[in-house]
Amino acid sequence: MQAISSGSVGVEEGQKGVVRVIFSNSPSNAMTIKLLEELAMTIEALGERSDLRVIILQSGGERTFCSGADFEQLLLIDDEKSGKIFFNGFAKIINSIRKCPKIIIGRVQGKAVGGGVGLAAATDYCVATKFASIKLSELNIGIVPAVIEPAVSRKMGLSAFSQMALNPNDFFSADWAKEKGLFVEVYENMQELDEATENLANRLKTYNPEALSELKKILWKNTEHWDDLLAERAEISGRLVLGEFTKEKLKKS
Repeated sequence: MQAISSGSVGVEEGQKGVVRVIFSNSPSNAMTIKLLEELAMTIEALGERSDLRVIILQSGGERTFCSGADFEQLLLIDDEKSGKIFFNGFAKIINSIRKCPKIIIGRVQGKAVGGGVGLAAATDYCVATKFASIKLSELNIGIVPAVIEPAVSRKMGLSAFSQMALNPNDFFSADWAKEKGLFVEVYENMQELDEATENLANRLKTYNPEALSELKKILWKNTEHWDDLLAERAEISGRLVLGEFTKEKLKKS
């Protein structure tokens, strides 16, 4: 049996005060539990560095930002506890971004599906290319986007979340995502995306770090209960993934 790739997380030091966090799991940057936990721990560690002002969060490759949960790992889940642990990985990364005192810029170069949409929504300021269409495909496999819903609804509103969640076969364009508030800007290609991301990060790093930290708290007001909320949502997904409907769908995927 071929081993399941767990993916990797790298940190690239940029100009003073800026770092890039790059997660990767070829070919579609699917999220394994190890990758989720490592990403959350990396964000937490960087949040403690006094020399940093801005974190750029991105993925490897060109075609897909993140395809959501790794289906091979989902198939291996055989009890509710394991299911909760897996989906709590998404909760941990969202909460690590929420609690990090640094401004986190999301750089989305391609498609985002399921948990990938939640990851983009959790960043403080998200930019993308025109190829960054988004989809919430969870209903197709018998689960729901429970853990990521608070992050997505916070950025895009419940109406947009509902539209995506109830149309799990449909990709929504990057321009639609910008109109709904997920993306701040949409660029023609990766070169323009990277230039804009670097320019933004370099501007932000010149501001008063205490002011940026206080602004971050304001941006995330009324989310103090998310530790408990997202853990509860992870229980829902962890239970649903055990269902016969879901197991059969995953086998055919």
